[in-house]
Amino acid sequence: MQTVVTGAAGFIGSRLSERLVSEGHQVLGIDCFSDYYSRRLKEFNLRHLKERENFTLLEGDLLDLDLPEILQGMDWVFHQAAQAGVRASWGEEFSIYSSSNILATQQLLDAAREAGIAKFIYASSSSVYGETDDLPMREEGRTRPVSPYGVSKLAAENLCQLYYHNFGLPVISLRYFTVFGERQRPDMAFHIFIKAVLSGEKITIFGDGEQSRSFTYIDDVVEANLLAAESRLKGEIFNIGSSKKRTTLNQAIALIEDITGEKATRVYQSRVRGDVRHTSADLSRAQKLLGFSPEVDLAAGLAAEVAYIKEVYRL
Repeated sequence: MQTVVTGAAGFIGSRLSERLVSEGHQVLGIDCFSDYYSRRLKEFNLRHLKERENFTLLEGDLLDLDLPEILQGMDWVFHQAAQAGVRASWGEEFSIYSSSNILATQQLLDAAREAGIAKFIYASSSSVYGETDDLPMREEGRTRPVSPYGVSKLAAENLCQLYYHNFGLPVISLRYFTVFGERQRPDMAFHIFIKAVLSGEKITIFGDGEQSRSFTYIDDVVEANLLAAESRLKGEIFNIGSSKKRTTLNQAIALIEDITGEKATRVYQSRVRGDVRHTSADLSRAQKLLGFSPEVDLAAGLAAEVAYIKEVYRL
């Protein structure tokens, strides 16, 4: 199977690429190595992939590449690339989100249509739902993002649906709910908290810490991508989250303390714009139609991430 993974040097993209390569796919990974976070960490993500004969890395911006030529002869596209971050998406920075998340997706979809791609899997986000008390969040529920980032992810998701309805492009959008685990981006909460606790530094919590999330381990997200690609479904949208009850940030920090054997020094600050209070994924559609069943619980996933943080920072 000839497969393209965008954002292949990133958190999810690199883990997905490794899974595909291990199953015999010929994988073309595309990444522009944006300066959103350290290139060193992205190179670390790729260290095993670069040793594999059935993986090729193409460095470049999707907006600058000849996508119709690149996608010719390809079977699957996993579109993981995006400008991430809720808090960084306000003000002048939104131009990066509109170009990287919306325009780049449109051009990739158009190239996929021209190339006759067999399956296009788009990495969407629970951020498309926005603030709601209607929990757990259901795919047919209201989408009203409360951050520019969420707006950009929903716009790209809508583009995927347009290309399905108008051209029959076999797309599936997966709405990820707070993915964590080894290689998690350094701007994400668990990465920040674990590193700080291991280093004896203070951790900053925006709000009272009672905000809750449906935390999803990286291997379960990778499995969901494969299930979606291998299915006969198209034009569908699925929540990809944890089957467990919501966990508050304070509870998660307590778990990190238990795993590391260190005490966290917590500093509470005002809640920031764009952060929703609670997320919770209704997985009934993904379970029924994809056979998706998340297997890794929060404690086990956090232990794996702690080990990764120790390795990458030599703590």
